[in-house]
Formats: sequence, structure tokens, C-alpha cells
Amino acid sequence: MDALTFLRNDHESVLGILESLERGRGAGETEMAKRDHLVTSLIIAESQHEAIEEQFFWPEVRSKLPDGDQLADEAIEQEDAAKRLLQRIHDSEVGSKEYEQALTEFIPAARAHIEFEQDRVWPRFAEAVSPAESEALGQKLATAKQTAPTRPHPDTPSTPGVLKTAGLGTALLDKARDLITGRRAHQPPTPPPP
Repeated sequence: MDALTFLRNDHESVLGILESLERGRGAGETEMAKRDHLVTSLIIAESQHEAIEEQFFWPEVRSKLPDGDQLADEAIEQEDAAKRLLQRIHDSEVGSKEYEQALTEFIPAARAHIEFEQDRVWPRFAEAVSPAESEALGQKLATAKQTAPTRPHPDTPSTPGVLKTAGLGTALLDKARDLITGRRAHQPPTPPPP
């Protein structure tokens, strides 16, 4: 699967979770449990997605586009802000003021970031890479996602080298904690290819 199709599938999964969260803001026990499950799935999906983009996609944008450094820097700044919000959500009790405020801030920021990537970066990136390059990058992204962190880790530098080395150890710890706590059951579904 080519890189942009792979990333689009991830975006579709995240957008589906965001839509569900926007619809389900009730205060009952059932609604709170459902929201907590969805938010955990969102944190996992976003953590994995941003980690693999920062490892592989943004370095390619930097090398392939004349203003790739500027585009990648802007995207990573958005992603770092999102990680801080996700960490606030993760550290808060479902339904608490802090939780709801961070979630309310995260949803439009995530939508804006997805639009930035899809509207400003992807069309230009698609023109700058060959189909074979995009396929190879898509394979790297798919492989990296299997070992990507499942938590935001906002204090980890968003650089490819750090994420490919220290990030791997962090991801292994995340996955072990997920297995022990049952959080692994919240892994978001992978959408089917278009």
C-alpha cells in the first residue's frame, strides 16, 4: 500500500473516533464508559500515527519538497501540541473538568492537523515521489506501526533518530503495560483499504 493511502486509512480511523466522541457526550455511567473506551482508542491510534510520521514521513517531506522543512516543522509542532493534550486526557479522570477541557481542545486541533496534511502536504508530496517510492514508504509505515508507542510521550523529542531508538524501548514498555492492564483491547480497528 502506498504511503498516502496508508496514512489516509489512519486518518479515517481517527476521524471516525472523533465523530463518535462528538456525538456521545452524555454524563451517564454507560456514556462515560463508552467515551473512556473511545478516548483510549484515540490515544493509541494518534500515538502510533504521529510516531511513524515523525520517524519516516516527515523526513521524506523534508527531502522531497523545496519547503519541506517548513511544512514538517509546522506539522510536528501541531503533533507535539496534540501529544500534550492527549497526555492531559490520559492523566485525567474521565468526565473531570480537565479531561473534558483537553478533549474539547483536542478534537478541532486534530481535525485541523488532518486537513493541513491532506490539503497542503499530500498533494505536493504525491507529485514529488514516484509510485515505487510511495509504496516503499507505505511499507515502512506499516511495519513501524506494529512497534509504535501506544501512549503520547510528549517529553520525547520528535526526531526520527530518537523515535527509532529510544522510542522502540518506550513502545515495548507501552505494549507490555497494555497487555497487563487490558488496555490492548482498546486497539482501534484498522480500516479496510479503499
